[in-house]
Order: sequence, then structure tokens, then C-alpha cells
Amino acid sequence: METLLSVHEEVAAKLAAGGPVVGLESSVFAQGLPAPQNIETAGAMLAAIREEGAVPAAIGVLDGSMVVGLSSAQIAVLATRTDVAKVSRGDLSPVLFSGKPGATTVAATIFIAALAGIRVVATGGIGGVHRNLEKNLDISGDLTELARTPVAIICSGVKSMLDLPRTLEVLETLGVPVVGYGTDEFPAFFSRDSGLPLPYRVDSAFEAARLMGIQWELGEAGQGMSAGIVIANPAALEVAIPRADVETWIAEALDSAERQGVRGKDMTPHLLQELARRSGGGTMRANIALLIDNARLAARIAVSHSVRKKHWP
Repeated sequence: METLLSVHEEVAAKLAAGGPVVGLESSVFAQGLPAPQNIETAGAMLAAIREEGAVPAAIGVLDGSMVVGLSSAQIAVLATRTDVAKVSRGDLSPVLFSGKPGATTVAATIFIAALAGIRVVATGGIGGVHRNLEKNLDISGDLTELARTPVAIICSGVKSMLDLPRTLEVLETLGVPVVGYGTDEFPAFFSRDSGLPLPYRVDSAFEAARLMGIQWELGEAGQGMSAGIVIANPAALEVAIPRADVETWIAEALDSAERQGVRGKDMTPHLLQELARRSGGGTMRANIALLIDNARLAARIAVSHSVRKKHWP
């Protein structure tokens, strides 16, 4: 595994000392945002994490290794090259074998983060059950990976173009807690509201860290690996978009995808581009803002988790 896993020395030192580290998926830079906003957003996320006292660890695949703690130059490679693979959990071994560059989705990111000992990962929105499931049977590997990997993912819910009620049902079936951060309603990525109530919430980074501790302890007590946790952080009021507007654009974008025959891993990037176009850039501005905000919150939670481990076992 040592030859396949490359952990940046700063990240390794912080983890060895029990300090706070936040993992970041690289697919949001490579496939989720256009240039130059992708590199600018990556830099802003790294800076936000450091401002809160944690070490950022962007994760990707380069030269046959899973890299934990991508440098700015390595992020730029993934963000600008046209041959970068989109890597979910099931793609890891083929992409590692090929030696090609790969940007990790949530599923691959939390798998690699857990291998390195990272407990907190930040992203925009996780994958889930796609709409029209009866036709496409498309369910993101993010959900099954969360069911078996003890990592807390800080996100703004599930990407808006997915089937939110079914995604929550699958997460419940898989035993993955979904907890609102300062909210009793599941956020809908670009929108703060979804109409879907959440039974659990936390209102501070310390409460989130305490919840994480209990979840991992349950896993240890059961002599197995605990499921992860979804901590859902709504988009800020100043960038959030009314749900009705987003739904109109999604319907139009899905129709466009159907006409063009877009399928599989190409679907989410296509829909994000269509939504950005139809919203006059509003969805992209919201996406960037929530990515940075989630990175900052993840750092606060990672710091609290680190303090709790040292002083309140």
C-alpha cells in the first residue's frame, strides 16, 4: 500500500501528531468547475482551511499513486489537462494501473482519506440517486462508500439535479446518519430548502465532533468499521437560489441531456454547465461559495475533533 499511497509530509506530520486535517475531492476542480474558476476556488478552499487552523489535503491520482495533499502545481495539472479521469471507488485500480491522472469523486476521496487516517472531508454536494431511476438505475457510489467508510463529509446536501427523497431513503437504509448543521431541513445544494425534514441537527463544530466520536466508538464496539456521517450545511443566504427556479432549470437541462444522449459520469458535469448557463452564472457562484464555506466549516469541525480526542477521550 505504501507504493500506492503518497501522503504529503505536512499532512503526514499533522496526522501523526493527532492534529486537524481536512480532505478535499479533486473532481470538483477537474470536472465540476470551468477554468480559471476551478483553480481559484481550489486556492480559496485551501486558504479557508488554513485560516481555521487545519491542514488541507486535496486528494487525487497521479503517476500511479493516490496522492493525499496535492500541491498547487498538482491541482493545476488536474484542473487543466483534458485527459484526467473521473475516479470513483471502482475506478481506482484501473486508473492506478494506467498511470494516468485522475480526479477523485466523493467515493474515492473518502476511501483514500480513511486509508491515510483523515476523518473529515469537505465538498459541495455528494452524489445520490439519479432522477428517473426506473429508466437508468443510476445510483452514485458515494452512498455505498459512505456506508462502509468512517469519514464525516461536510456538504450542502445532494446535488440539486438528483432525486433527493430517494437519496435520503438509501442513506437511511445503509445506516448513514444525515445531520443538519444549524438546520432542520435537508439543503438542496444551490437552495437552502428542499421540503425534506431532518430528524437530527448540530449547531456547533464541537457538537459535530462529539457526534463523530460517538459514531466511531459505535464502530469499535461492534468490532467493525463504522459508517460515515453526512453533515449538511446549507448554502449562505446571499448566494442561495429559490428552489422553484432551480427546478425549472433542471427540467430543461435534463431534457437537453436526453436529446444529446448524455449518460453516466458525463451527466453531472453536463447538468452543472447547463444550469450555470440558464441561471446566468448564478448556480456557479453558489457552487463556489458553498465549496469554500464547507471547507471552512470542515476545518472547524476537524479542529474540534482533534481537541476532543486529546482532552475528552
